Amino acid sequence: MAPIEMDRMKRLVGVAREKLETFDGLVQFMLAALELTLPDSVSKNFEFTAHAGNLIRWKWESLQCFAYKGMKQIGVIDGYRCGVMYRIECWLEALGVKYSMRPVIEGCLMHEKGRCEGEIQVFLSAGTEK
Repeated sequence: MAPIEMDRMKRLVGVAREKLETFDGLVQFMLAALELTLPDSVSKNFEFTAHAGNLIRWKWESLQCFAYKGMKQIGVIDGYRCGVMYRIECWLEALGVKYSMRPVIEGCLMHEKGRCEGEIQVFLSAGTEK
């Protein structure tokens, strides 16, 4: 679904492929996609910020991730693998962006560590880091 979702998002936001080949363009597109996807009640608890060196930092406010709260409420948090950050990873893959996620998410960080935060290192072609 991510390739379809990203194609639609590019049309909605009006982003050309060239924009997604720069770090700033990619981050602006991702922020716009998140804004269109997440309701205000959810996005107010989520930070997604760009930093030097093609690094994106993400963080959920302590115990405020909607997915964590929902999975905990229905009693399946022990077996839950974060679908929110997985979706963002799928978006990047659908856009053809090479990246690494730290930490690698195999469950629910909020449940396992009491906090959910990390970094996405973006690898762009030479000359597209701006």
